[in-house]
Amino acid sequence: MSKLAEYRQLEKHLAEQLQALEALKGDAALKKEIEFETKLRGLLDQYGFSLKHIIKLLDPQTSKSAPTSAAAPGTRKPRELKTYKNPHTGEVVETRGGNHKTLKEWKARHGANVVESWVAN
Repeated sequence: MSKLAEYRQLEKHLAEQLQALEALKGDAALKKEIEFETKLRGLLDQYGFSLKHIIKLLDPQTSKSAPTSAAAPGTRKPRELKTYKNPHTGEVVETRGGNHKTLKEWKARHGANVVESWVAN
């Protein structure tokens, strides 16, 4: 696309968005919401409260039942339990990570790819 065509297309989109913005400016419901938000933020500043505090005050169940979207720092999903069965000896090792003494020995002796093929679950 040429620069001129791109410019005209952007200009057209801008004109459409400005028209939509002007239509919203005249909307009574939007004016009411803006007025409410302005007054609410003024009250929050006046009394030294935050939006989170007001939500907890008005609906204490929300903070308890709603799971947080971001996990707490330093926490993560637990690793899944893997069960390895050595076909040569019949020995079974259950571990959630790769730092298991017997598993390390098997990987050193037979190779990591071979030992990973022994996963039973």
